[in-house]
Amino acid sequence: MLAALSVTVIAVPALSGCFASSPTSDSAGSGDKRIRVAMMQPPRSGLSPLSDDAFKLSRWSTAETLVRLDAHGDAQPMLATKWRQDGRTWTFELREGVTFHDGTKLTATDVVRSLRRAADASPKPRILDGVTLDIAAEGTHTVRITTADVDPLVAQRMSSPQLSILAAKAYGRKTVNPVGAGTGPFELTKSGGTSYATLDRYEDYWGGRAKAAGIDVKYIPDGTARAAALRSGEADIVEAVPVSQASLLEENQITEVPMPRTNTLYLNTESGPFRAPGLRAAAREAIDTRSIVKGVYEGRADVAKGLLGPALPWADGLRSDVTGRAEAAGPKGAEITIGTFTDRAELPEVAAVLQQQLQEAGFRVRLEIREYANIEADALEGRFDAFILSRATILDSGDPAAYLYSDFASDGSFNIAQLAEAEVDAALDKAGETPAGDKRRRAIIAAEGAVLKTDAAIPMLHERVIQGDASNVVGSVKDPRERELIGLDTYVK
Repeated sequence: MLAALSVTVIAVPALSGCFASSPTSDSAGSGDKRIRVAMMQPPRSGLSPLSDDAFKLSRWSTAETLVRLDAHGDAQPMLATKWRQDGRTWTFELREGVTFHDGTKLTATDVVRSLRRAADASPKPRILDGVTLDIAAEGTHTVRITTADVDPLVAQRMSSPQLSILAAKAYGRKTVNPVGAGTGPFELTKSGGTSYATLDRYEDYWGGRAKAAGIDVKYIPDGTARAAALRSGEADIVEAVPVSQASLLEENQITEVPMPRTNTLYLNTESGPFRAPGLRAAAREAIDTRSIVKGVYEGRADVAKGLLGPALPWADGLRSDVTGRAEAAGPKGAEITIGTFTDRAELPEVAAVLQQQLQEAGFRVRLEIREYANIEADALEGRFDAFILSRATILDSGDPAAYLYSDFASDGSFNIAQLAEAEVDAALDKAGETPAGDKRRRAIIAAEGAVLKTDAAIPMLHERVIQGDASNVVGSVKDPRERELIGLDTYVK
């Protein structure tokens, strides 16, 4: 306890020095306050949009994409106002009257430049893995994108923050520098490396005038220090408050946002005891997920009803009871080894609880816990009888079909369960080929049901991220995909 207190006492003055230097109102004297944000991770690639740093640019509303995603994962207009598909070719019509932060006008040439730079990057943005794009301008405000194969998700792909559209000035020969080059309501005016970032309201934003004068960002990797910044009034918005710190904050200061991330026990269907469907069913029946949520996550997670959780609000309404599962068989002392990793602090605790529950059901359980980098290869090669994984269920397209295929198709690249079932493969193929919208969502849930029927994966819980807001913050965005945080209507009273 004393150690935790000493961290707080030391961390708060350090934060004060950063945020205190930022004015509380804009230079025009309007009285609009700036927003002080404590973020968890510093940039890893100089805020290049071709890296995961792109999500910072989108959360600050400084860089924008052709489309955005709504709560259901459907594409909505952003820098493009409309689009159409004709076989392998998609045509996007650009919004007129958009200017970059350096004053230049957005044209099709700018879009082609940004998308080609992303398509040619090494490594490619995740959203373009296995995707070949031919990108061309047609006139001033029309862009044509052609794929090697028919792809029903091109519009959703264009929502990825890693495909942000920046001004020509951003693109050097080897690097991409987003300072002063976006189109959003806030202009990135200064990047202080891994320490801070400063953004000012962009008065000529195409979508209207932001309510806040600007954003002052401080990177604070230590969770205790981030929570302390909120308690002390040194920060207005805090990312990713640790579960251990949430109880120290006022209830009106925290919001628990469902994440598209599921904590799942994968069972090896190719070798070992769990080749038998009856033993997989026995493991499923032995696991008490509610006790894991209550004990390990202190109630700050959601008990899983399926592989897809409440971060996808459409999933539960389309889901029906899984039928056709095998009957549970007696374990009779079957020996199993469960693997997991230390990088996510809760997983070793989850493993210990599972060990106890499965042993009570009649299994003999050994745990093997390492750092993720040292255990992933063994998991993918099927060297464990079971593996506990905290897995993102939607990738950058906002669509879970790619996750389901990767994890459960017979040729899936992340098939830890070693599953090879014709019924599952057929359902996954159908989901992947169906155009975006209600029909695709129903096909995805059908594929989820086909997977669950095999008991190759036992979904246990869906994680939440805890966001901290000061009591005088209005309109911060609670986004399960962690793409948005501060928008046009976010301000400090």
